[in-house]
Amino acid sequence: MASSPCGDGNFDCGLQIQTRSVEQTLIPLVSQITTLINHKDKLKKTEKTLRAVQRVGQAVSVAVGRFVAVGEAIAAENEDLKDEMGLACFEARRAGTAIAQLTDVSSLEQCEGDGRSTVFSDRTGMVKAARMLLSSVTKVLVLADCIVIKQIISSRNKVLVTLEQLERVSTFQEFVQIFSQFGNEMVEFAHLTGDRQNDLKDEKKRARMAAARAVLEKCTMMLLTASKTCLRHPDCESARINKEAVFQRMRLALEQVIEIVTDTRSGGEARALPVSIYAGIKDFKVKVEGLRDSLYCVSCEAVAAQLEALVEKTEDFTDSAYTSHEQRETIIQLCQITRQETKQLINTWRHAQSLKAKEATDEMELSILKTCQSVSDLRRELHRVAVGRATELLKLHSDHLVLQALKASGGDGNLEAVADYAGTLNEHKEQLVETCRLLCHISGTEPLEITCIHAEETFRVIGPQIISAAQTLALHPTSKIAKENLDVFCEAWESQLCDIAILLKEINDVFEGRRGDKKTYLSLPRPGEQTTIAKLGLELCLLTSDVDSEVERWDEQDHEMVRLCQIISSMAYSMYLFTRGEGLLKTTLDLFHQAEVRQHSFSLIGFLIESVRSAIKSNESPGKDGSIYY
Repeated sequence: MASSPCGDGNFDCGLQIQTRSVEQTLIPLVSQITTLINHKDKLKKTEKTLRAVQRVGQAVSVAVGRFVAVGEAIAAENEDLKDEMGLACFEARRAGTAIAQLTDVSSLEQCEGDGRSTVFSDRTGMVKAARMLLSSVTKVLVLADCIVIKQIISSRNKVLVTLEQLERVSTFQEFVQIFSQFGNEMVEFAHLTGDRQNDLKDEKKRARMAAARAVLEKCTMMLLTASKTCLRHPDCESARINKEAVFQRMRLALEQVIEIVTDTRSGGEARALPVSIYAGIKDFKVKVEGLRDSLYCVSCEAVAAQLEALVEKTEDFTDSAYTSHEQRETIIQLCQITRQETKQLINTWRHAQSLKAKEATDEMELSILKTCQSVSDLRRELHRVAVGRATELLKLHSDHLVLQALKASGGDGNLEAVADYAGTLNEHKEQLVETCRLLCHISGTEPLEITCIHAEETFRVIGPQIISAAQTLALHPTSKIAKENLDVFCEAWESQLCDIAILLKEINDVFEGRRGDKKTYLSLPRPGEQTTIAKLGLELCLLTSDVDSEVERWDEQDHEMVRLCQIISSMAYSMYLFTRGEGLLKTTLDLFHQAEVRQHSFSLIGFLIESVRSAIKSNESPGKDGSIYY
């Protein structure tokens, strides 16, 4: 349970405040009430003082009245919270009235002559009213926050229902219709969770929310192409595996969002981050430096055991096949030096205890400094190794040669070459996964640790998905949809490499003490006008898919109509990427210019699609339900 949002133990409201908006709303009220009750017992009662007290009391009363009116309106609109919210509003109104009465001291005569209880004569009554007011107002705010959580859960449930429908579709036309609805629901969900992420007090939860939302954003495009590929090649096993992996990852990300906003975990078990080397070193130094204040606060055995646990974690570095011999030897040597300094500290520590010393001796102080220095040297070397490894890998993969080779081999229908390059990609994946694990050890903050874990999971999942997409293309080398699908997964891999570069900079900033405010995750459009843009962007992406699917079946690929369709498709996809902050269009001016240049082409979109469909239908036999299979 949390105490008062302002950290004042006198006002423990007994409610968990998890968002900054609730906390910030309470701060002015706490300030005003503190002004009222923290007056000096022998305060000189001048007219000026009385007027000031009365003004503050009236301000509190008016504010409470407005606040309660909003709370009661919320209660009327939410039947399941009506009773609880109503009671909290009633208590807040009663407390506000009590404070108004206690501060009704407009004159000295009234204050001293009529025998009424006032803030000056009944301090206990004032404190009681203040407690009741803060408790009830906090409860109203937390209940209102529950409504926001319900909105997120409701939005998630709608997405899940549509997701299941998408997984079961059997025709492209049905898929396009349902995916359009899915896109709108995902935009709404993105806004709700984005606002929630920015409002969360706990920075670890904010980082976890950012990771989950990043998965959902990137998987939306993967879901589109993977599903299209399955519809185009329904008997292809690798296409099915590819699609199922995307749906599974989206469900896990949706579940993680709900765990964060409800502060619960499915199955009831607690989720704890693995202890990183950085966190272990930090805790070890705190214990060692704490010996200056108390020689008896922790046992010698506990400090020695903590160091051994710390050294054991460095095996992630020393056991790695990618750590050079020199780096391995340096890490082992620094671990040994830290052991020696800690052993010497324990000896001087025990000697001081034998002397019944009340504080650290000079000899012990020197050992404390040497121990802390040695463990800091170890941290610096581990940081150098992890960051150096990551930097080298980013340079190595900057040309994306393996991805290009997979695309080329798949396009040539060469399954054997795809298998060879898949083995190479697996090696790269393992290198990147291990590097993310090492970066997690030295990241310096828990949010960055979470980001490292997210990157590790992303590489672990996307690697096999790229391979299954490449296998599908190799089995169907003329399929434009299969090629598009492989492109999307390769782009996700490349995007994650870019994210690692950003992560490296943030880790270095923390290590060198340059940590600033990390940018909040706002890559998806915000509410309002940009919401419409995001929805239009998804429609443009669907238009691209629709056009490409139709054109792929056209026999005369040099036909003017095919060429124009391809131009429109490319333009629509560029505009979709713009809504995501990607692609060649960098500014709104670029977007407008693109629209003006191709304005005439837009007017032909509907006509062209229908013309192509008619031409195809005249040469293709319909499916069992009368539709064309793509």
